[in-house]
Amino acid sequence: MKTTENTIPLLATHPGKVLLDEIKANDFTQSDFAKKIGLKKSQLNEIIKRKRNINAELAILLEKTLNIDAEYWLEIQKNYDLDKARINIKNQQRLEAIEQWKFIENKIATSFLKKEKVLSGDPIEDIIAVKKIYNVQNFEELAKLNAKPAYARFRKSTKLEIDPINIIGWVKLLHFNASRIFVEKFDYDKKNELITKLKQILRINKNTLVTVQLTLADFGIKLIYQRKGDKTPVDGISFWSNGSPAIGMSLRHSRLDNFAFTLFHELGHIFEHLPNNNKAEFVDLIASKEQKDYKKSKEEKEADLFAQKNMIESKNWKVFFLNQRFDDRSIIEFAKENEIHPCIVRGRICFTTGFYKAKTSIDYSIY
Repeated sequence: MKTTENTIPLLATHPGKVLLDEIKANDFTQSDFAKKIGLKKSQLNEIIKRKRNINAELAILLEKTLNIDAEYWLEIQKNYDLDKARINIKNQQRLEAIEQWKFIENKIATSFLKKEKVLSGDPIEDIIAVKKIYNVQNFEELAKLNAKPAYARFRKSTKLEIDPINIIGWVKLLHFNASRIFVEKFDYDKKNELITKLKQILRINKNTLVTVQLTLADFGIKLIYQRKGDKTPVDGISFWSNGSPAIGMSLRHSRLDNFAFTLFHELGHIFEHLPNNNKAEFVDLIASKEQKDYKKSKEEKEADLFAQKNMIESKNWKVFFLNQRFDDRSIIEFAKENEIHPCIVRGRICFTTGFYKAKTSIDYSIY
């Protein structure tokens, strides 16, 4: 049987094993059979024990003695030689892969990628997967990747809850998954139309995650939902992916107000910052885990402002907030007037006042 790289056997079958079966099937003793074909018993034994190969001359003798074509014996010998060579090469590849894995195991988000079933546990397969996910040709590039300015703030963090390697792994997996998605052509001028549709989807709140994803795709924006790993306090990310803007979200809270703000914050980066820089990448951590200088950066302030004013018109919010009527009935009435889900209004109140403990009947769930 011929083999390919994808069907390499665990063990190569030597023709001596087949020959032994035939000797037994024909009721020969090894001594008698050796004499019949003109070999010493020790020579026959060497063939049976895979220490001696079958050549063309011996194949002809076997043909005459056992009525099995000489070509058959030579084919078995050829396949054995090829299989043995393939097994040796594969074993060498495995040894090399094991050594490579030892080098990179602590430099990548190993546990996270295993949990997401990106890594199988086989070093040969996983080496290939890591190169694809991290978009590197060799593993020396991983060190350069970790030193990129966009990720430097993770390494500088003194917070024990942050694992820079896991954050970068989350980011790279999102980049990889986004690269396999195709959307319509992005049109910056359709911003207002998109925002109107998104507010309507959020207000209705039915099959929200899928509907938002499909709507963004129609407007040329990729949206990927990706669970986060341990010590990865991320909310979202925005970046360019093969010529299209992309958003990644961790959905760490199953709350509509959190989802809506993160979505609009990342849209702020897309409409305010990405058009002028196709290399830009904004990784937004949970506010309480973020460094102050990043939260206060021009881009983050602009993205926050974009989210606030496009979810609730600024002048309407100002009048409502100054009235200090934050009971559920007033919130629901204001939300209806502004065509937004009431939990988004209440979430804005809690964020602005810093008070989150007031009782409410408003539902925050994502449906």
